[in-house]
Amino acid sequence: MYTIKLFLIIAPLVISSRTDQDYTSLDSISPEPKSRFAMLDDVKILANGLLQLGHGLKDFVHKTKGQINDIFQKLNIFDQSFYDLSLQTNEIKEEEKELRRATSKLQVKNEEVKNMSLELDSKLESLLEEKILLQQKVRYLEDQLTDLIKNQPQIQEYLEVTSLKTLVEQQDNSIKDLLQIVEEQYGQLNQQQSQIKEIENQLRRTGIKESTEISLSSKPRAPRTTPSFHSNETKNVEHDDIPADCTIIYNQGKHTSGIYSIRPSNSQVFNVYCDVKSGSSWTLIQHRIDGSQNFNETWENYKYGFGRLDGEFWLGLEKIYSIVMQSNYILRIELEDWKDKYYTEYSFHLGDHETNYTLHLAGIFGNGPKAFPEHKDLMFFTWDHKAKGHFNYPESNSGGWGYHDVCGENNLNGKYNKPKAKVKPERKEGICWKFQDGRLYSIKATKMVIHPSDSENFE
Repeated sequence: MYTIKLFLIIAPLVISSRTDQDYTSLDSISPEPKSRFAMLDDVKILANGLLQLGHGLKDFVHKTKGQINDIFQKLNIFDQSFYDLSLQTNEIKEEEKELRRATSKLQVKNEEVKNMSLELDSKLESLLEEKILLQQKVRYLEDQLTDLIKNQPQIQEYLEVTSLKTLVEQQDNSIKDLLQIVEEQYGQLNQQQSQIKEIENQLRRTGIKESTEISLSSKPRAPRTTPSFHSNETKNVEHDDIPADCTIIYNQGKHTSGIYSIRPSNSQVFNVYCDVKSGSSWTLIQHRIDGSQNFNETWENYKYGFGRLDGEFWLGLEKIYSIVMQSNYILRIELEDWKDKYYTEYSFHLGDHETNYTLHLAGIFGNGPKAFPEHKDLMFFTWDHKAKGHFNYPESNSGGWGYHDVCGENNLNGKYNKPKAKVKPERKEGICWKFQDGRLYSIKATKMVIHPSDSENFE
């Protein structure tokens, strides 16, 4: 480039000098011939300039050619890299499709396992009920057999008792087989969960977001304890190997909320809902969430319980009494309105049916309202059961509850109303709670749970 610029500067100077000389020769009076040597010098200068220009152009062409070759080499490398990336992208897409297909298959298998597990649970419960009935019959027949042996029984009656014993043994074997199948199904379910979690991790590593959620992320089912029944069954809790309280179930390593079987001292076996919180398990005795269960029940229903343990229910005064008579217990009441949550804990004592299950509360603790009077006996009433000599409990009041000397407005077993009811009589019949400011609030959900005050001594 520098040579070309030099040539472009020199060439006009040479041409202009020659032109000036021609004009001068024409204007000159004396016609002196131009020197030939001067012309040769000009030609040499011009030739030298052209030669330098040619060399410059040649160098420029070589340099440009080298740059073009470098560019082509870089383009080839880029094309190869782009081709390799496209191959890798296709492979990742294929792996993603395979993982999605595997996930779908595992989800289908998991649903099948869940359905099988539910069917087995229902069959197991029916078999347990049949077993209880058969064992009662066997005990009755054993008593009869003892009397018959003393009175020289006939052979036919003895054969009938023997056949019944054989039938009970067959039922026991069937129940054991079903329990083993249920355990295998739970093992398969856990394996399916681990496989799906591994597939989720692989999908996250490829940087691809899943469009659907995996159904196994739902809350796990709470295990059920299976009570053992024997023909020589006694009321000793340790002999039956059935826990007497949710606290013992938690200490046995079962830390999931759900339905379990318990047998308090001097009581029959019954199911309860164990609510795990604060590093322990509480026995749920009352639960209301949506008003699906009618709580305006009779005295008999409040005595023995009603509703569903996995929904709204009242456990039953007789069952509650059989639990709390074993030790000192804490009563915790949890309230939830449409904005906030509250709780209150009491140390309490519950009487038996002869005292109308009188409740005595003390030691209030928590952020909830102090609606129950302390150190006073609260007798339990329903619309069809009133203690003689006590205040009048109107039949218009819905749901059973404990009162002292007046039928107050705090009733967590009342009719379930919508929030912010405008009419006061309607509000009085609903789930009402009277706060310290004197106003009544409509409660959205309630829980009443109990727990031993000293769980170590309780065990």
